[in-house]
Amino acid sequence: MSRTYAKDLLAGRVAVVTGGGSGIGRVVAAELAAHGADVVLAARDGARLDEAARAIAAQTGRRAVGVSTDVADPKSVEALFTRVDAEFGRVDILVNGAAANFVRPSETLTSVRFRKVIDIVLQGTFSTSIAAGRRMLARGEGAIVNLVASYAWTGAPGFLPSSAAKAGVVALTRTLGVEWAPRGVRVNAVCPGLIDTPQSRERLWPEEWMREELLNGVPARKFGSEADVSDAVLYLCAPATRYVSGEVLVVDGGSSVGGVPYLRFVEKAGAVRRARPDKS
Repeated sequence: MSRTYAKDLLAGRVAVVTGGGSGIGRVVAAELAAHGADVVLAARDGARLDEAARAIAAQTGRRAVGVSTDVADPKSVEALFTRVDAEFGRVDILVNGAAANFVRPSETLTSVRFRKVIDIVLQGTFSTSIAAGRRMLARGEGAIVNLVASYAWTGAPGFLPSSAAKAGVVALTRTLGVEWAPRGVRVNAVCPGLIDTPQSRERLWPEEWMREELLNGVPARKFGSEADVSDAVLYLCAPATRYVSGEVLVVDGGSSVGGVPYLRFVEKAGAVRRARPDKS
């Protein structure tokens, strides 16, 4: 938990976190709860959500509820916020952390798989932002934080669906950020760099040489942690950033400025190679 802010920083507020059942989303939800917010965790895996909600409630003493939600389905999203209305009567914070990707050479992608990522990442962020935004606008205040990635503007070999979707989320963030700011609702984004998680160690740098190769491109000479991301999200939800809207806060140890040798890494790792076309 961040020691920068008082434990009651978000007292009385209700936060909805998509992708909140695991990984960074779960850590973000726990951070918001640790600073006084009641939290609603939304994801497709209901059993994992329930476990995460129980753990967060036990750790923080705040109300934590898991709601099985498919953000790609607008009806499921509206059902989520109807549940939030019934149980909490308000929503003050929305964190969009639901993610999806198919990492493969772009020429092997099918429209089905490309569309699936767009539906979860971009359509999902749109649906949740509009549903939460309407409620926030009616009250004249609120904060929305979207999790994006630097390849939204740099591109990355093999990451076409997510790159396109995240680029859309950046545009959505900036547009809503300026459109809703006069009405008291702030919309910003956090862009994590290389974050050390079990999933990253398994999928991105399973071998030590891969880890070292990537670290060579990080000016801070270390990977970020989930707490680094949750601290940034908390900052953008705090009253201290009431004059910040439409911004993308990059949390990457200087990588996007210093220039990660990602293309060289991909070539060396063989991460992008020719594969048989998808048949899905």
